[in-house]
Parts: sequence; structure tokens; C-alpha cells
Amino acid sequence: MRKVLKYLFRVLLLLITALLVFFFWASSATLNEKEYSKLILNTYDEVVANDSIFSIVTYNIGYLSGMTNNLPIFKPKELFDKNLEKVLAETKKLNPDILAFQEIDYNSKRSYFVNQQNEIAKLGYNYVAQAINWDKNYVPFPYWPTKMHFGKIVSGQSILSKYPLKEHKRIVLEKVLSAAFYRKALYLERLAQVVKVTLNKQEVILINVHLEAFDKQTRVNQFEEVLELFNNYKEEYPTILLGDFNSLARDKKGIIKKMFLQKGVGNAAFNKENIENTYDSKNAFERIDYIFYTKNTIEYISGKVLIEFGESSDHLPVEMKFKLK
Repeated sequence: MRKVLKYLFRVLLLLITALLVFFFWASSATLNEKEYSKLILNTYDEVVANDSIFSIVTYNIGYLSGMTNNLPIFKPKELFDKNLEKVLAETKKLNPDILAFQEIDYNSKRSYFVNQQNEIAKLGYNYVAQAINWDKNYVPFPYWPTKMHFGKIVSGQSILSKYPLKEHKRIVLEKVLSAAFYRKALYLERLAQVVKVTLNKQEVILINVHLEAFDKQTRVNQFEEVLELFNNYKEEYPTILLGDFNSLARDKKGIIKKMFLQKGVGNAAFNKENIENTYDSKNAFERIDYIFYTKNTIEYISGKVLIEFGESSDHLPVEMKFKLK
């Protein structure tokens, strides 16, 4: 009996050791942290309209997984290729000056290791700000079946521009304090990505965000951080705050309501009497993606939710056309 117990103890110890080794390997980074915030200069052929009207788009691209995002189902490479082709075609037609992406993959197993940022930049976006918020050797999600695990992930937020970018900042927002240690170790970081873009010799601040989706109090705290950031910049620069806020426009207690009440702040493609929805892309029923701007320095021309992008992501993009005052 002692020999059996001793054998079982050794097996258990071996299993625990193997799990610990796997956990530390899986949750470790694949890149040096210095690479998490980067300005990239490309040399693609570009078409820049000689005009005073500019356009900007925010898009949670959902790593081009369409409506399969986070579902435990097989996602063939053809799905990602088709969705990328659709995004490229619609972006080329739209020809925005600036694109702000959330959930964009740079080198992830779940999206077949395609650098989605670089593929879109080939349309003529020579100025790129890249902020990595998820860098793990192996993410075991969706949990079951194991063959659906994301595996290696290098993903984040990107700003692509036809105009010069500088002074890029990657600001890590508050994490979910109540989360289990293993979730904290494997989960993405929520960011405020800040960069200056030069438009007609004027410097404009862009703040690209992706707030917490699952924990409301954390989302509230992150929003307060972002609002303080926005208010600090708007005193000196024309400022645009955009992204996926994960806060419902129709939720009477939603933290995004605080942004709606800010004096001197506009909200693109938004009419509270007839709200255009951005989520989900198959049957849009809620608004969680926004573009806010400073009214005293930015003249709003037009805005819309871009339904023509279809189900390339589970979100729809939002566009704003504007002038600088």
C-alpha cells in the first residue's frame, strides 16, 4: 500500500510540476516589452487628397474572425482571407485618411499568423502607430475543445495614417482586480493609445481605446482614466477620442452617458433619437463604438456607421469627416 501511495504521490507531483511549467511558459511574453509601443514608417504608394476635409474611422476588427469571434468553433483560413479581402476592398473605396483599429492581430495562431496591420497599410498608409496589448505564448481559450485554443497571440491596437504621426504613447489602463491570478496572467491589457497626427501643419491628438468588456466597475475606472486624459489634451490640442468603449448607448447607467454630457464635445454619427448601432455586425442591436471630438477646434462635417463592411468583424466601423478650425 505504501508503494502505491508513494507512486501516486510522485505522479501527482509530476503533474503539478508539468502544469506549473506549462502555465509559466504559456503566460510569458514572446517579445521584448520595448517592442510594445512602436512607430512604423512605410514607403507604399499613397493617394492623399489635397483638401481641408479629413476622414477618420474607428474599427474593432475582431482579428477578422467575423461573427465567430471567441466561439469554440473551427475557423478556416479561408474565413480570414475572405474577411481581409472585404476590409481591403471597402477601405480602398472609402479611402479614409486615418484608421484606428482595436483587436488587430500581428502574429497570432488564431488568425494564421497574418500581420493584419501591415496588409491594410499596403493600401497607402505610410505612418503607423502600433500598441501591443496581448503577447502570450499560449492562450487556452476558448476553453473547450482544446483544439480551438487561441494558442500564441500577439495582438493590439493600431493607428494607420496618411499623415505624419509622432509622440506615440501606450498607456495601460486599470486591470480587473478581482480576477483570478491565472486570468490576470493570460488576459490582455486594456490600453489608451495616444499619438499626435499633423494635419495641415496642425497637431491633433488621437486617443484610441478598447475598454474592459466583462467587468463593469473596471470599465468605469478605465473610462475615468481616459476622460482625464482627454480633458488634459483638449486644453491645448484639437482632440479625437475614439474606439470600442464596451458601454451601451441605451444603458441609463452606462458610463458612456458621462461622455455624452461633456460640454463642447461632439459625438460622430450619433443621434440620441435614432441611434445607429455598431454591434453586432450581423444584426446590429447596440452602440458601443464611438468617435468623440472637441467642438471648439474641430468642425464636424458628417459621420456614419459603415454597414458596407458587413460581417468581416463582429463590430461595424464608424467614420467621421471633419475640418480643423
